[in-house]
Amino acid sequence: MRITETGDLWWKNAVIYSLDVETYNDGNGDGIGDFAGLAGRIDYLAELGVTCLWLMPFFPSPDLDDGYDITDFYNVDPRLGSLGDFVEVTRTAHDRGMRVIIDLVINHTSDQHPWFKQSRKSTDNPYRDWYVWRSDTPPDTSDKVVFPDQEDSIWEQDDKTGEWYLHNFYKHQPDLNIANPKVRDEIFKVIGFWAQLGVDGFRIDAVPFIFSTEGNTPEEIKAFGDPHDFLRDIRAMVGRRTGDGIILGEVNIPYKDQYTFFGQEHGDGLTMQFDFIGMQAAYLSLARQDPAPLVKALGQRPQLSHGTQWANFLRNHDELTLDKLTDKERQEVFDAFGPEPEMQVYGRGLKRRLPSMMGGDPRRIRMAYSLLFSLPGTPSLFYGEEIGMGEVLSEEGRMAVRTPMQWTPEPSAGFSTAGVRKLVAPLPSDGYSPEHVNVADQRSDPDSQYAFVRDLIFRYRQHPELGWGHHEVVEQPHTAVLALRCRHDENSVITLHNFSADGVTVAFSLDEEPGTVLVDVFTGEECRLDDKGRIEVVLDGYGYRWYRVHGPDDRRLY
Repeated sequence: MRITETGDLWWKNAVIYSLDVETYNDGNGDGIGDFAGLAGRIDYLAELGVTCLWLMPFFPSPDLDDGYDITDFYNVDPRLGSLGDFVEVTRTAHDRGMRVIIDLVINHTSDQHPWFKQSRKSTDNPYRDWYVWRSDTPPDTSDKVVFPDQEDSIWEQDDKTGEWYLHNFYKHQPDLNIANPKVRDEIFKVIGFWAQLGVDGFRIDAVPFIFSTEGNTPEEIKAFGDPHDFLRDIRAMVGRRTGDGIILGEVNIPYKDQYTFFGQEHGDGLTMQFDFIGMQAAYLSLARQDPAPLVKALGQRPQLSHGTQWANFLRNHDELTLDKLTDKERQEVFDAFGPEPEMQVYGRGLKRRLPSMMGGDPRRIRMAYSLLFSLPGTPSLFYGEEIGMGEVLSEEGRMAVRTPMQWTPEPSAGFSTAGVRKLVAPLPSDGYSPEHVNVADQRSDPDSQYAFVRDLIFRYRQHPELGWGHHEVVEQPHTAVLALRCRHDENSVITLHNFSADGVTVAFSLDEEPGTVLVDVFTGEECRLDDKGRIEVVLDGYGYRWYRVHGPDDRRLY
């Protein structure tokens, strides 16, 4: 790998940081985050080491689903600022070396969107078939609903015409009819619009639902053809309009099906996909203190083409879904990390952030993030993870983790000059309150979670083979330890992670040329192999180590 290649396929060793504008920083004192406030925190993100900023929906919306119910794809919600404010943020981020991707929500709109208002007026309205309608009574679809505590069907009868419209999510979010070429044309215009304003790609929401043919006629399905051609067209257009832009997909389905969404061996579909299966296996491994489930998941990943990549995460803005685990496995994770009913949601996930799930144990928390950054793929962080923010369990469902960013120990967390009661969402209390968890205190503390994550990002960026290379398991005797080696051309890194609270001495062997040493990535300490290529490494409970394999002809600095 030439280092110059990393600038072309930049996403293969990027650091993605996801945030919601309305909960990040308030610039005008009304208690709601906005683009003016975000602009004032771009330097903070650059200092942290973020290379790709992912903005959750900021479009005009009734805000019944935290902005995912959109009424205008071509504008900014007035509460958050203007298009001019958006461009200022994007321009400033680019100047600081960060790319910006935004959510592309094309499965559905708000029922307040002008398109749907037209669609529901009559059965022969020009916008009628922009959505999916049926005149006959739908069958029982309670087993298909995404939010079983909120909906009991994916069809809703509309009073205007007496017919039913499709909504895979909430009833106030009618599904767009992607089989309609006019809808697809409009989606391309949306993509072109934001590309013209400087975005570097899109995170596509709920990708499998976009290609659902539920409610479409055989004629529509035949005319639509292969839905993946539409995905290829999106990838191609983003590339043409941005030069090196990406499409990052939310695709929580089995690996074999994810491979299809990547474009299979051609790699002309999604540029990146979040690895939901690997994430869930990681939590099962953490619960069992045994990396075997994670190793199994990594071994099941399909081999990707050169221009595609996995995105790894431990937390995102939704519930921590465990839907791909068996009932018994899911219960193991519940018992370990969310035993109380109020910590669980939808019967399949958790509404907690990682620090609280780990009982606030800094050893275990840091091991988990070290693991995230060492897995094959690109790491993605959810805002506040870098300082160890907690959740507000009294908030409904997924909103528990979407709390204001905690900048200072002040009552309103430095998020806003408004009083606590006027904030867009409540702040965590007890040990995770702003008094105890905030950026200001941690930036000046070399032993803080913030300092740890910043250094972790720096070390990860120093070793692009972690994002580019081929990973293999290194044989060693401890079932609680995961030893991975990542190789790419002449570069190689070995990472060790102890999933147990008990310290261990890890012995393993490497087949390397004489004079090779292992250099501790974080300390610079050299560890020499014996004359048979063996080495022993001490790992504390929940300990971790990264080693660069440094051969006699390796000219890299350390």
